[in-house]
Amino acid sequence: MCKQCEINPVYIFTNKRKICKNCFIKWFRKKVLYSMRKFSMAKKGNIISFKRNNNFRNVVLGDVINYYATRFPVEIVEFPKKSNKIALENTMDVEAENIIDNLANKKLKTKNLVVDGKFIKPLVLFLDKEVLLYAQLNHLKFIRPKKKYSFLDELEEKHPEVKRAIVNNFLD
Repeated sequence: MCKQCEINPVYIFTNKRKICKNCFIKWFRKKVLYSMRKFSMAKKGNIISFKRNNNFRNVVLGDVINYYATRFPVEIVEFPKKSNKIALENTMDVEAENIIDNLANKKLKTKNLVVDGKFIKPLVLFLDKEVLLYAQLNHLKFIRPKKKYSFLDELEEKHPEVKRAIVNNFLD
C-alpha cells in the first residue's frame, strides 16, 4: 500500500483495505490479466472481437482488451469481423442475476461461466461499481447507467460479497 492510499483512497474493499487511484487502476488491470490467463480466454494469435457501444461496461471492456493486446500477441477487431473469440461485457452483477433467474426458473445449466465456446467474459470477476469506477478514473467517455435496483443489489448492501459468493460457487 502506498502513502497516497492512506490519504486519498478511491476504493475500499470489504476487508477495509483502502487504495488510491493509481493502485486501483493497477489492481484492476492486473486482475484482468489474471482472469484472462486463469480461464484461458485467449491464446497467442487469437483474434478477439467485441461490439462497441457507449455503456460503461462496453467502454471498459474495450479499454482492457486493448491493454491485454499490448501485453500479449492477440489482435483486436470490431464485431462483426471474423474472429476466434468474441468478448462479452458481462460483469459479476450480470452473471449473478442470470444465475438467480435461472435457479428461479429451474433452467440452470452447468455450462462454463467464463468461456463458452467462442465467447469470453474478461470482466466477470468485477462488480459493476468497480467497472464504473475504473471508467471514471481513466476518464473514459460513456453513457451513465440508470439507477435500477434488483433483489441482489439490496441483498449486496446488507451482505457484502453475496454476488461474489454466487459467481464463485459456479466457477468452482
